[in-house]
Amino acid sequence: MPSVRHTLFFCATISQEIERLISDFLKGPVRISVKMGDTARSVEQDIVRMLGKNKLDVLHELLVQPGFGKVLVFGRTKHGVERLTKLLVGKGFKAESIHGNKTQSNRQRALDAFKKDKIQILVATDVAARGLDIPKVSHVINYDVPGTYDDYVHRIGRTGRAGLRGVALTFVE
Repeated sequence: MPSVRHTLFFCATISQEIERLISDFLKGPVRISVKMGDTARSVEQDIVRMLGKNKLDVLHELLVQPGFGKVLVFGRTKHGVERLTKLLVGKGFKAESIHGNKTQSNRQRALDAFKKDKIQILVATDVAARGLDIPKVSHVINYDVPGTYDDYVHRIGRTGRAGLRGVALTFVE
């Protein structure tokens, strides 16, 4: 890259590791923050306590309720996401998965189907938590609790966008 250039970084959260990289590679970096809080006010957040209930049954009960239009469900592992997707399809839902074991073309195909409302549910690992702009996601469901607070912020940021309201639910034991 040329020695004189402008470099811009955009992110909802910046880890300490990235902060170090920024200070190592940039001369006199300037931070501009429009952050009013860590999570958008347009996202209603709640928890769903399992209290010994079967998580799949609770998820099914939610997904058949009115208003659950375009739902992004986050799981922790690639295998868990794939298993959950197959179970949801077996229950009659239009669902696809997106995770690191899928080829880029398969991930793109699932994402396009979700964006175009050909499927109701996209089940994903954190590969879908950052950098994806999917219009009109009504709900984000953390089927598995995210590993970090930053992961939570990014996951729920997939809903409540472009002036719309969204709901984020997190399943807890």
